[in-house]
Amino acid sequence: MKSDSKIPVSTYFGSMTFDHKAMRAKLPKDEFTALQDTIKAGKKITAEIAGVVAHGMKEWAMENGATHYTHWFQPMTGSTAEKHDAFLSIDRDGTPIERFSGEQLIQGEPDASSFPSGGMRTTFEARGYTAWDPSSPAFLMKGGKDLTLCIPTVFISYHGEALDAKTPLLRSMDAVSKSAIRLLEVLGVTGVSRVKTFAGCEQEYFLIDKKFYSERPDLVMCGRTLLGALPPKGQQLEDHYFGSIPDRVLEFMQDVEHELYLLGIPAKTRHNEVAPHQFEIAPIFEEANIAVDHNLLVMEVMRKIADKKGFALLLAEKPFAGINGSGKHNNWSIGTNTGINLLDPGDTPEKNVHFLVFLVAVLKGIYKRADVLRMSIASMGNDHRLGANEAPPAVVTVFLGELLERVLDAIESGKVDLKTEKQVLNLGLSQVPVVNKDYTDRNRTSPFAFTGNKFEFRAVGSSQAASVPNMVLNTLMAEAVDEIADAILAKINAGQERDSAVLETLREQITATKPIRYQGDNYSDALQQAAKERGLPNLKNTPQALRVLLNKDIQDMFVKYGVLSVQEIDARLHIRLERYVKGIDIEARTLQLMLRTFVIPDVTEYQGGIGSSFNNLLAAADSIGLSEKALKSQADNFKLLAENLSTLIDMTAELDEAVEKIETLATEFEKADYCADTLLPFMSEVRVVADKLEQVVDRSRWQLPTYSEMLFEH
Repeated sequence: MKSDSKIPVSTYFGSMTFDHKAMRAKLPKDEFTALQDTIKAGKKITAEIAGVVAHGMKEWAMENGATHYTHWFQPMTGSTAEKHDAFLSIDRDGTPIERFSGEQLIQGEPDASSFPSGGMRTTFEARGYTAWDPSSPAFLMKGGKDLTLCIPTVFISYHGEALDAKTPLLRSMDAVSKSAIRLLEVLGVTGVSRVKTFAGCEQEYFLIDKKFYSERPDLVMCGRTLLGALPPKGQQLEDHYFGSIPDRVLEFMQDVEHELYLLGIPAKTRHNEVAPHQFEIAPIFEEANIAVDHNLLVMEVMRKIADKKGFALLLAEKPFAGINGSGKHNNWSIGTNTGINLLDPGDTPEKNVHFLVFLVAVLKGIYKRADVLRMSIASMGNDHRLGANEAPPAVVTVFLGELLERVLDAIESGKVDLKTEKQVLNLGLSQVPVVNKDYTDRNRTSPFAFTGNKFEFRAVGSSQAASVPNMVLNTLMAEAVDEIADAILAKINAGQERDSAVLETLREQITATKPIRYQGDNYSDALQQAAKERGLPNLKNTPQALRVLLNKDIQDMFVKYGVLSVQEIDARLHIRLERYVKGIDIEARTLQLMLRTFVIPDVTEYQGGIGSSFNNLLAAADSIGLSEKALKSQADNFKLLAENLSTLIDMTAELDEAVEKIETLATEFEKADYCADTLLPFMSEVRVVADKLEQVVDRSRWQLPTYSEMLFEH
C-alpha cells in the first residue's frame, strides 16, 4: 500500500501482519480459538491445528503478494537472521503447487554451525532448529519486488540450548509472571493468571548524506568516525533539540512510519534530538517480547528507507566525537492480565499497597543485581557513550522523584498518612489551562528513572537489541519478588496479621535498598563519590562488566529461574568477549588504513606545497624586506606541521605493533583488557594528532568528508 496522508492510519494499521483480524478471517472458529489460547495463555498447539493455521497463513500471505516464507530469528549476533523458502512445490506428476505445512510453520532447520554458539556447538555439528513463537505475529516484509512471509521464531541447538536472544527473554517473562502471581496471592489478590512485562524502545539515530558516508571508511566499516575535528559549531547553542524537522528528514520519517504502521508497529513520536542530524522515534509500549521484535524491525525499516532516500542511517552509540551519542531508552513496566499496572501509583500512592510492594521489589532487584543490569548493556559502542556527560554513567542508580522519596521516607519512619494527591501547576495565564503535576520530575541523567507508571532504563545502547536488558530486568525482578513474598509469608507464619507483615517488610526493604536511590546529578563527580561510599558497582568498561557472568551467585539466579543454563551463560560470555575484541581490532585496522591512505598522503602533499612556498619566500626575503620576525613565524608554522606529521607517522608504526599484539595474548579476557586499557587509549592519542593536522590542511587537499560537511549540510 502506498503512503497517503488522507487515509487514516487506523484503516491500514497492521494490514501486513497476520493479526487477530486476519486470523479470524482465515481460520475456522475452533482453530482460531485454539490459537488465541496459545497466544494469550501459552497453551501448546497441536500438529493438526498448526496445519490449519499454516494453510490460512499461506493463503493470506499469497493474497497479499508473498511468494516465500522465512523463519525470522535473533541469533547471538545482535541482529536478525532469515533464510527464504518458496511456497512453490512440485507434485509427483510434475504439477507446480504452493504448499506450506504445519511442520514448516512450527519448525525450521538452519545451519547452526554458521552462527555464534560460544562453544556450545562445534563446526561439524550443524543441526539447529527454529521454532515458531505464536505470541509474536507473523508479518510480510517487502524486499526487492516481492513480499516474504516472516514468522518470528526462537533458535535452539540439537540438544535444546538457546542459540538466540529471544528464548531467554521468553523464559524470563514466564519466570517473573510466576513469581508476581505468587506475591499477589500473598497480598490477597486472586484471579490473576498471567503477569506481563511491557516495554517500549525510544530509538535515537543519526542521518547523514549517503555520499559522505561512502567516502568515510570508518563509517562504512565501523559505524562511527575514528577521525574528525570538531566544527566551530556543534550542539552548544542547544538549537536542534525539538527544533523544526528538515523537510527531507521529515519525508524519511513519514515513509518509515507508513511502513511501520503496515507492520502493526505503533510508532508514536518523532523529533529532533540534541546533536545535529540526530533524531528519535518512539513507540506506544507493548508486551516485552513483541516490543523487542518491533524495535529490531524499526531499525531494519529505517535502514532500508534511509538508503532509498539517499541517507545513511547511523545507529552506533557514538558516531561522532565531541557531540551527543545515541541511546535506546527502554521503558519497562509490569501488569496483570486483568488490566492492573503494578507500577501505577494511582492518586494516593501511599495507600496503594500493590504499587508500593512492586516498587520496592524493583529497588531490591536493582540494588542486589546492579552489576548484572550494567552487564546487560555493556558493548564496545556503549563504552564510548556511558558517563560522557550526555548519557547515564556506568554506575547504576534509581531515580524516584521528590514525591515518591517522601512517601518511602514516611513509610520507613512510620508516618504513612502523607498527603500525595496530584498537584496542579497554575501558570497564572488566563488563556492557558492548569497543568497536572506528575509524581516525578524528569532526571535525564539517571540510568534508571521512574516516570509516572513505568521505569525508563536509559543506559541501553542505540544499536543494541533490547532482548538482553529486558531479560535481565525480568529475571532480577522475579528474584526480588520471590524474596519479598518469602519475607511476608515468614512473618504471617510467625503469627502477624497480613497488613502488618506487609508494612514491616516494606519498611525493612526501603531501609535496605536506600543506597540505590539517587536523586542528584548523575553526571557529577558527587555520584562517583557516592557510589564508592554506598558500595555500588562502578564497572567502567565492557570487560569489567562481563566478568559479572563469572559470579556463581549470578549464574545460580539465572539457572534457578530457568532463564539460562550455566552452559548458555558461558557461551554468551565467550561470544560477547569475542565480539568486543574483534570490533576493536576492526576499528584499529580501519584507523591504520585511513592514516596511510588518506591522512598522511594528504598532509604530505600539503606540506610539500607549504615547503615550496616557504623556500620561495626565503629566496625573496631580502628583496622584499621581510622582517626576521615574520620569517620566523612562517618557519615555526612549517616546523609545527612537519613535526606533527612525523609524530603521526611514528604513531602509525606503533599502532601496527599494538594491533598485532592482540593475537599474542592467551585468553579472551587478556585480549579484551588489553583492547580496553591500552589499544583504545592509544587510538585516541593518534586521533588527537590527526585531528590537529586536519585543522591546518587546505580543505581542497583533505579527502575525507569533515564533521562540518556531514553534520551541517542537508
